[in-house]
Amino acid sequence: MPTLSVIVPFHNVQQYAEDALRGLARNATPTTEFVLVDDCSTDATGEIIDRWLPALPGATLIRHETNRGIARSRNSGIDAAGGRYLTFLDGDDWYAPGYLAELVRAIEEYDCDFVRTDHVQSTGKKREIRRAPGPRGTVRDPRALIGPPAATSMVDYPFVWAGIYRRHLFDDGRMRFAEDLRTAEDRLWTWRLHLTAASCAVAGLLGVFYRRGVPTSLTRIPDARQLDFIAAHDRLLAEVAADPEADRFLPKAVRTYCAMIAFHLANQRRYEAPVAGELRKRAGEALRNMPQDLLDRTLAGMDPERAGVLRRARRARR
Repeated sequence: MPTLSVIVPFHNVQQYAEDALRGLARNATPTTEFVLVDDCSTDATGEIIDRWLPALPGATLIRHETNRGIARSRNSGIDAAGGRYLTFLDGDDWYAPGYLAELVRAIEEYDCDFVRTDHVQSTGKKREIRRAPGPRGTVRDPRALIGPPAATSMVDYPFVWAGIYRRHLFDDGRMRFAEDLRTAEDRLWTWRLHLTAASCAVAGLLGVFYRRGVPTSLTRIPDARQLDFIAAHDRLLAEVAADPEADRFLPKAVRTYCAMIAFHLANQRRYEAPVAGELRKRAGEALRNMPQDLLDRTLAGMDPERAGVLRRARRARR
């Protein structure tokens, strides 16, 4: 059994695939397994992967015959992975040499269900360190790191690839990614992780490089797929409401959802008119479906500009 399985989805990232694969090769060990998922790329990505396979001993290559999205690609990798621990990398990001060995060392030292890490954000030639917003050097209950509502916490750090996870978390299917979500699947997954796992830690490791502003990223595409954040957060609210500690976590879930709605409404001009109209309609419905007393308290604690945007959206009806 490999110690670590690294799951890497690729889709039309020919400009960046070499960097990702080179980083994997520089981290290859006899106990590291690479699970590469080519999600029906139509550019040269598949050819680039083929060229690099000899440099990745023990790698598994999965090819989707149709484009199935990032969630299905990660799930395909999870299904094929054989390691005691799992981690993820996107096909347009990359690792520093030796990073994966440090990652395994961290989770074995902490002896917990998962470890989250810092990362380096790469925008063109600019590099910025992004810190995981959690306490360092101690094993904690993941639920303790969800709140408070108005503060940035670990559920606001939805970078799936900035961490390492014990295999057993995925065995019952709960930690599979929601395949019907084309975006925001990572935010729902991060909440589920903190509600499901028994223990976690934050390690100050730097070695995963996140490439921001990639033109092909779904976060940069102004079409209806962006609206999946609404379905993701509707599902999140329903799951939190059903949790035995719903009263404890609903204020944070509602605050997070409101912040996402306000962000998208503030940027609605980037969408085509029909999509912007659908955004306004569904945002209003989402706000009216929230627990109204809790929503009122949430809006009272937000800055006046964002709260005003949300109040107007709640009042508007079509």
